[in-house]
Amino acid sequence: MRAIGLALAATSLLIGGAAAQAAPHQSGEEQLAKMLEGREPGKPTNCITLTEARDSTVIDKTALVYRSGGTIWVNRPANAEHIDSDDILVTYPTGGSFCRLDRVNTMERSGHFVTGFLALGDFVPYRRVAVRD
Repeated sequence: MRAIGLALAATSLLIGGAAAQAAPHQSGEEQLAKMLEGREPGKPTNCITLTEARDSTVIDKTALVYRSGGTIWVNRPANAEHIDSDDILVTYPTGGSFCRLDRVNTMERSGHFVTGFLALGDFVPYRRVAVRD
């Protein structure tokens, strides 16, 4: 029985050591930069249509990212330090668009408590850079 306990302890030390050597957690800015590699920013806009705001990603303490076709739309809220990918975003769009002044509340997943709100900024489109010979 003691041998089993020692084997389990040794295994957990090996697993823990391997986890400690894994790649460090990327910052939000690093994640966003990787997502936008090979793209250049376009002219910022106040609104995007709801069809352009479909496939969304929350990057902790950095930005909200929406994919639409070949375009990636990035919104950096004024209070980005409150963005957490574990939170649920509850949005209140204006008509058929998602705009700079629309209300976005953050809600805790486990208890469904409102934890705050986001003050959205402009939506910046990023498109692939055309390859030139």
